[in-house]
Amino acid sequence: MKKKTFKIPHKVIWLSSFFLGVLTSIPKIAEHRFNLYEALADAAVTFLFAVLIWYYNVFTLPAYTSRDVASGFSMIRLIKGLFFGILLMFLLSCLQQYLLSSIHFGPVMLMFEVRGILVNITFYMFLNLLYQNYQNQQVGIELERTKSDNLGAQYELLKQQVNPHFLFNSLNTLKYMVESNDKHSVEFILKLSDFYRFTLESRKHDLIKLAEELDILEAYLFLLKARFEEGIDLSIDIDKSYQQSLIPPFTLQLLIENCIKHNVLSIHKPLQIRLYMDGNFIVVENKIQPKRTPEASTGIGLENINQRYSHLLNKEIIITKTDTHFSIKLPLIHEDYHH
Repeated sequence: MKKKTFKIPHKVIWLSSFFLGVLTSIPKIAEHRFNLYEALADAAVTFLFAVLIWYYNVFTLPAYTSRDVASGFSMIRLIKGLFFGILLMFLLSCLQQYLLSSIHFGPVMLMFEVRGILVNITFYMFLNLLYQNYQNQQVGIELERTKSDNLGAQYELLKQQVNPHFLFNSLNTLKYMVESNDKHSVEFILKLSDFYRFTLESRKHDLIKLAEELDILEAYLFLLKARFEEGIDLSIDIDKSYQQSLIPPFTLQLLIENCIKHNVLSIHKPLQIRLYMDGNFIVVENKIQPKRTPEASTGIGLENINQRYSHLLNKEIIITKTDTHFSIKLPLIHEDYHH
C-alpha cells in the first residue's frame, strides 16, 4: 500500500521558532541591567532548540497508512522526544556557557531544561493534533473513493440485468410462429433483433433520451403482442416536448415486464397499462389483475430501477398501490442534467 507523507511547511517551522526565541528573550531585555549578548544567546538557544525539536517530531511521525489510522497518541514517541529534548538542551546550554562564561551554569541550565520540556510537549501535542486531522481527512477521501468505486461497480451490474426469461419466451414464441407458418415470423425476428441491438447499444450509456427508450418499448411491445396477442393493452400518452428528457435505459421495459409477471393477461380480460406524464414524473400504471397462483416476487426489477435513480439523481421512485391500480412514478431527468 502506498504511504502518504504528512508535511509541515518549512516556513511555519522557522517563523514559529524565531518568534519563540524573541518571546523568551523579552525578560532579559526587560531586566534593569540589560545585557545584549545574554539576550541574544538566550534567544538563539531557544530558536535552535525549537527548530531542531520541530524537525525531530516531524521526522519521527509514522508515515500514514489506512492500517495505522487508529494508532493515535503515542506515549513512547513522547517520552523519546522528551529525552532527546533534554539532551539537546543540555548541549545547547553547554555551548552557551562556553561562549558566555560569566553566566551561572547551574540555574541557567535548569531554566533552559524546564523551558525545553514545555516547548517539546507543546510542539508534540500541536503536531499530534494536526496529524490526527490529516489522518481523518485521508480516511474521508479513501471512504469517498471506495464508495464511488462501489457505486460504479453496482451500477454497471444493474445495467446488465435484462431478464433472460424474456429471451427464452421470445424464442419459444418464434418457434411456434415458424411451425404454424405465421406470416409475421420475419417481422418478429427483425423486432427481436432490434430489441437486442438496442440492448447492446444502450448498455454503453447511463442515460438515453426518452424518445429512444420509447423506440425500445415499441419493439418490446411488438414481441409481447406476438406472444399475448390482445391480452395486453398499452396506451402511451407522452407529449413530444418531454421526449428529449433522459431516462436510464430499459427502465420502461423492466416496468412493463413487472406488470406482466404479476397480473393475468387474456384476450377476454386484457391487462391495461398506461404510460403518461404527471408533472415532473413519468408514470407507469396498470390495473391490478392478480394471478390465482402469484409468482414469487424477488423485487429485483423495481429495486434495480430504484437503485439506478438513486445512483444518478440521489432520488427514489414513488410506488403507489390501491385496491384496483398499481403505479410507479419515475422522476423526470431534464436534458441539461449533468451527473
